[in-house]
Amino acid sequence: MSDSTVKQNQDEFPSLKNNLILRACRGEPVERVPIWIMRQAGRYLPEYLSIRSQNSFFDVCRTPSICCEVTLQPLRRFDLDAAIIFSDILVVPQALGMQVDMIAKEGPRFAHPINVPADIKTAIDRTKQASVELKYVYDAITLTRHALDGRCPLIGFSGAPWTLMSYMIEGKGSETHSKAKKWLYTYVEESHDLLQFLTHFIINHLVEQVCAGAQLLQLFESHCGCLSHDLFVRFSLPYLRQIAKGVRDMLTRRQIPFVPLIIFAKDAHYALDELCSSSFDVVGLDWSITRRQIRTLREKYPSVTLQGNLDPCALYASQNDLEKMIKQMLEIFGPKNYIANLGHGIYPDANIDNVKHFVDTVHRISKDMIKHESAPKMMNANK
Repeated sequence: MSDSTVKQNQDEFPSLKNNLILRACRGEPVERVPIWIMRQAGRYLPEYLSIRSQNSFFDVCRTPSICCEVTLQPLRRFDLDAAIIFSDILVVPQALGMQVDMIAKEGPRFAHPINVPADIKTAIDRTKQASVELKYVYDAITLTRHALDGRCPLIGFSGAPWTLMSYMIEGKGSETHSKAKKWLYTYVEESHDLLQFLTHFIINHLVEQVCAGAQLLQLFESHCGCLSHDLFVRFSLPYLRQIAKGVRDMLTRRQIPFVPLIIFAKDAHYALDELCSSSFDVVGLDWSITRRQIRTLREKYPSVTLQGNLDPCALYASQNDLEKMIKQMLEIFGPKNYIANLGHGIYPDANIDNVKHFVDTVHRISKDMIKHESAPKMMNANK
């Protein structure tokens, strides 16, 4: 897509009616705390399951019209402040030539995982271009931007290099990621080479999403829990920082306005300082982050917006207990520089009524908090 075409597409999108989440990313005042939910489009909604009964998972991802419909489904039920395009982090290894299937009740499976460095030459095609191989993602984003009609911003995303590399080597989900971690000790140079290649591809993938209409980007580094601090600093963090810089640099060269960048590094409780100083606008926190850690981050990095971090299992609680947990979460984070979310993706058996209660309660309590905080200022201004 040429830069002139991109600019024309951007000019033709409907005007945004709810920019709360964009203001929160920039640290600007909001009337209420914005909220979206990781995996909000998909497996817990009966209307999604109806579509899946007739289409494979990746067929949904690859069909822009169906992808758009699934993306919009949660917005019809809940007053969410952002949509996130329905896709998967594993479309990247697929785009590079690897066969990935989604197996019911098991998850993703790679037909031919990478076992040793020599396998890379046959497993992935380094000539592949994101703009070509993942065009269906970008078409879905453009279609969805128009279908949203400015209701709220649209989030694009990608998996981060270490997370994708670990899947490509393990061939499936893993508790230990021992096969992938073995590479970090035995094939150090080859690991960096693969991570660097993935980094460049991811940068292009994220930029293409912005050109197609994405208004925020989230990078998922999902497998930090198996890394030590040392391994994270050597094999994850440098590439996360490259992506943050690379996306901005490429958008600048293409004369496309910046969009906020969110990093969600699950289980990286040992690297919060590094994440908050890595040029991302927003740092997503999982549910294991403590109140003390959150307060420390607020004090040390007041300009960084935080996102999270309700335990997904809290949605199983009674609505009275859920409301208490939401209130506590809002009090810990505060209503400024904050985006409410779960501390990980929503589970397939989540209580839909409680999802609505979660969204509505965040809005109601945070709106009251902000009014209460602004009241003394108004009184002083009137003196």
